[in-house]
Amino acid sequence: MSQVKTIEWKDGAIVLPDQTLLPERLEMLRCEKIQQIWEAIKMLRVRGAPALGVAAAYAVVLGLKEFAGSAREEFDRQMNQVCDYIATSRPTAVNLFWALERMKRFRQTLAEQPTQLVWEALLEEARRIHQEDEQTCQAIGDHGQTLLPNPATVITHCNAGALATAGIGTALGVIYAAQQVGKKVRVYSDETRPLLQGARLTAWELIQNGVEVITICDNMAAVVLKTKSVDCVIVGADRIAANGDTANKIGTYGLSILAKHHGAPFYVAAPLSTIDRSLSNGAQIPIEERDPDEIRRGFGRLTAPPNVQVFNPAFDVTPAENVSAIITEKGILRAPYERSIAEAFKGRE
Repeated sequence: MSQVKTIEWKDGAIVLPDQTLLPERLEMLRCEKIQQIWEAIKMLRVRGAPALGVAAAYAVVLGLKEFAGSAREEFDRQMNQVCDYIATSRPTAVNLFWALERMKRFRQTLAEQPTQLVWEALLEEARRIHQEDEQTCQAIGDHGQTLLPNPATVITHCNAGALATAGIGTALGVIYAAQQVGKKVRVYSDETRPLLQGARLTAWELIQNGVEVITICDNMAAVVLKTKSVDCVIVGADRIAANGDTANKIGTYGLSILAKHHGAPFYVAAPLSTIDRSLSNGAQIPIEERDPDEIRRGFGRLTAPPNVQVFNPAFDVTPAENVSAIITEKGILRAPYERSIAEAFKGRE
């Protein structure tokens, strides 16, 4: 599989492709300061819930690099500040907060060790999070591909592929895993307005990996579902509540309604780390609202009156009743999701 590394720790810095420049050009961004990775997360240079978890883990290491060897109190104070700072970058993707909490818990296990050794251990923990995501994506793909016939026609929304994770992806991971076992898959990729992740990223990524892809505007999905013999819809997730309500890129909720109307299964592919069991339902998921100029001045060009009011939520919530199954690394979860999610977490922390 042809794959650009979505994120990498290299020579004391975080290196990643600037996804805001795709597909026009592939340019690697080197983040040597904590402010640079914060900006990269905020501006969607790195994006996708699993990738944000990996980025957050490496960001902790980056922010503590110059404090390795300092007094323990100073090191720990800086770690808290770094975690608090990175947490302000984006509010919806729970993997980011999950990774920060995991790094803080891991620090507590190191007790009185010298801070230079603590920093080195934190780097290894970030690398473990990175490696675990690679394995998780493959497992999600392996479970999910069993749901696809051969050949299969799939609609997806936004980008939940290799560019959104450290591995082969979640929603697109299902497609790549199907490809690995010899299935032929055709993908309709929703353009995903206003930032066009489905057109800029998903279409680019699928072409790189030899998957047939047809990009459509978001408002064409109903016609495709009606006329193109779609077998299923597969999307990723940024946060899933304990009842199965799912926050994903804006437009996902509408796509789930269309899929339900046309009798197409609607699958959500996500790691267990995306499930936030502290939230009983999707109404409690914080929804990021982004800069109005993403709509008023799309990609730098005036695309609406410059003084028009804008509502620009980055995500919406699909109710669990519209979700046919949640594909995780532990298997395929079905309704009632309160029960299947709780079962999936048995034996974990």
